[in-house]
Amino acid sequence: MGIPTPQRRAEIAQLLARSGAVQVADLAARFGTSEPAIRRDLEWLESQGLARRVRGGAVAVHPPADTPSPPDAVPARIGKAAAGLVQAGETVFLGPGPLTLAVAHALAGHPPLTIITNSLAVARQVADHTRHTLILTGGQLERGEGELTGHLARMAMGALRADRVILELGGVDAAEGLTDDRLSQAELARMLFQRGMQVVVLVPPERLGRVAAAYIGPVTDADVIVTAREADSAPLWDLAECGVRIILA
Repeated sequence: MGIPTPQRRAEIAQLLARSGAVQVADLAARFGTSEPAIRRDLEWLESQGLARRVRGGAVAVHPPADTPSPPDAVPARIGKAAAGLVQAGETVFLGPGPLTLAVAHALAGHPPLTIITNSLAVARQVADHTRHTLILTGGQLERGEGELTGHLARMAMGALRADRVILELGGVDAAEGLTDDRLSQAELARMLFQRGMQVVVLVPPERLGRVAAAYIGPVTDADVIVTAREADSAPLWDLAECGVRIILA
C-alpha cells in the first residue's frame, strides 16, 4: 500500500523546493501510484500556490501574496528570491541591472557579506544601507547602465573570487542559451562563467524564451535561474527539462 496522500503531497512539495521541477511519470514511479493520482496531487499543490502545472509535470513557485502584485513589485520579488540563496559570510558578485539592484536591497538585512560589483547603483545601495564589505571594480563608466566596463574592470574581476555570481540577463532560452543585448554584460558573463563559481541568472518574466543579441553560453552554464511567476509555462518547462534549477518568485 502506498503512503498516505497528505504525506505524498508534502514530499512532492519538498522535491519541488529542492529541484524546481517535477515530472508526473517520475513521481508515479517514485511513489508507486498512478499518474492520475499524481496529477491530482499537483492540482492540489497548485491550488495552494506551491506549484504551477506545466506539460508533463509542474514547476515550483514561491507562495503568492494575498493580493496581486503590481508590476513594479516583480523586481522586488525576484530580488528577494535570489537573496534567499545567499549564505552568511559569502562573497557575492552582483552585476548591473534593476533586478540585481533589487537583490542588493533584499540583502540589507543579511548577516555580514562581501559584495563585489561593477554597478554604481548597487554600490550606492550597499554603501548607504548595509554594513557589508563592498568592493567596487574600476573601469570606464557606461552612463546608460551605470556600470563600469573595459580593461580595468576585467583586470579587477580576474584578480577577485566570489562564492556566487548573480547576473541579470536579457534573454534565456532552452535552445538558444543565455544571451544579452549589452555586449559588455555578455563579455563579463562569459568571463565569470568560466571561473567555477555558482551562477544565478535573473531574467524578467517577459524575456524568458527570448533571445538577445550577444550569445553567452548554454543555459546549463547557470546553476539557478530566477524569474517571476508571470513567466510563460512553455519556456519554463523547456528549461526544467535541461536540468537547470528554476525559482519562480
